[in-house]
Amino acid sequence: MKIVTWNINGVRARIGNLTHWLTESAPDIVCLQEIKTVDEQFPRAEIEALGYNVETNGQKSFNGVAILSKLPFDEVNRGLPGDDADDHARFIEGVFSTDQGALRVASLYLPNGNPVEDERKFSYKLAWMARLERWAEERLRLEEALVLAGDYNVIPEPADARFPENWLGDALFQPQTRQAFRRLKNLGFTEAVRSVTDSAGVYTFWDYQAGAWQKNNGIRIDHLLLSPEAANRFSSASVEKHVRAWEKPSDHVPVAIELSLEPA
Repeated sequence: MKIVTWNINGVRARIGNLTHWLTESAPDIVCLQEIKTVDEQFPRAEIEALGYNVETNGQKSFNGVAILSKLPFDEVNRGLPGDDADDHARFIEGVFSTDQGALRVASLYLPNGNPVEDERKFSYKLAWMARLERWAEERLRLEEALVLAGDYNVIPEPADARFPENWLGDALFQPQTRQAFRRLKNLGFTEAVRSVTDSAGVYTFWDYQAGAWQKNNGIRIDHLLLSPEAANRFSSASVEKHVRAWEKPSDHVPVAIELSLEPA
């Protein structure tokens, strides 16, 4: 089973790229971030025509997450618990039946947190990560296959940036941000990409500015975390870097994993 995360950076602007990629890559489950549209305006028909079920948690003009799945949804949960005042569309969880039991997949779009000097924005980022940690700890108690997939807006280590020194003042690379990500992982998750390679130069985002793509000036901020039950079924991870060279690309690329699971 192929599960992919992709910050699409505006699904309506990139529906052509998305449908082309779905046909080319043939994922079973896709977690999208930054769909940047309300649920009613999500281009469902084009995606459903390719055999996918669609669930969204949208928001006008910014944020927004979705899950596309060839498997039927058994359950859908929208919004990360823990803050009733948080109206940002950053979280959706789908539950699916497989030959090995339940599979839970969450599509996450963590807050950016910049500028760090804006205490409100950076505090919101850290608070959101703390809520995610509490939620994940509860989900792990279910002892089910769980995949937390998304744009974490976290550069975990210096090897995850071409020029880490350029990110020292950025919320994505602050010690508190990286510590929060480590705490989440240390609950018992396997970070898919880093479990198959420790090489530098593996990036998932290249800014539109200053020729970042052409110079390979990238960072790795899109991650898939696997519960022990999912990690036991994990076979491979890959970054579909070629998509960044397409016309009208997102500034992120798809990150894929394979799990040895079959639909029930």
